[in-house]
Amino acid sequence: MEYMNRRQFVALSSLAVAGSTNLRAAKETSQTLPSQPSPSPSMTKPKVLVIVGDATETVDTLYPYYRLIEGGFEPVVAAPEKRRYQMVLHEVKPGWTITKEWEGYTINADITFKDIKPEDYAGIFFSGGRAPEYIREDEDLLRATRWFWENGRPMASVCHGVEIPARAGIVKGLRMATVAKCKFDLEVCGGIYVNEPCVIDRHMVSGRTFHDNGHYVGPWIKMLETFCGK
Repeated sequence: MEYMNRRQFVALSSLAVAGSTNLRAAKETSQTLPSQPSPSPSMTKPKVLVIVGDATETVDTLYPYYRLIEGGFEPVVAAPEKRRYQMVLHEVKPGWTITKEWEGYTINADITFKDIKPEDYAGIFFSGGRAPEYIREDEDLLRATRWFWENGRPMASVCHGVEIPARAGIVKGLRMATVAKCKFDLEVCGGIYVNEPCVIDRHMVSGRTFHDNGHYVGPWIKMLETFCGK
């Protein structure tokens, strides 16, 4: 076995002492400096409104909700009241001529319509289901809808969601997709019905039903990214 000579031992001992001193100094420094809080993800993520109410369609809502998170956005659920809402599942079953409805998941509203400050959000999404039939009469929601349109921020709608921008009076001359049963709601307000899975007219992106999720949501996300400079 070989042993270190005196010179080697002294050299290694000096290195060990220096390392110990540096480590102790680093610990003392960390104890005297105030800890810096980690940045909250919401501080850096653009926020996007997701409009819901009771009987909002589950797949219409959750697919874009999670795609927004995946895309680096913060979805903010807005509704008439700040509470938990019951979503539903809609499907036309074989032999049926109208949609059958089941209870789906629930979703919590983060903010009420009256508390929406549109300038804080990069865009807005109108989900489908039966909810738009009654929330389209909410004046605060209509005010916010008109603001997004007038200020050119990315908007998206699917299925019955079209009833909200139609009621807000912003669809005149606007090409939009929606479920066929809402064609009248769109056209009576001056809109142009288009039977396609993805329709883009200016800063409005629309689809017919949740079957079109894979066609229209992606282009809307890209529009949001462009708007936010991503």
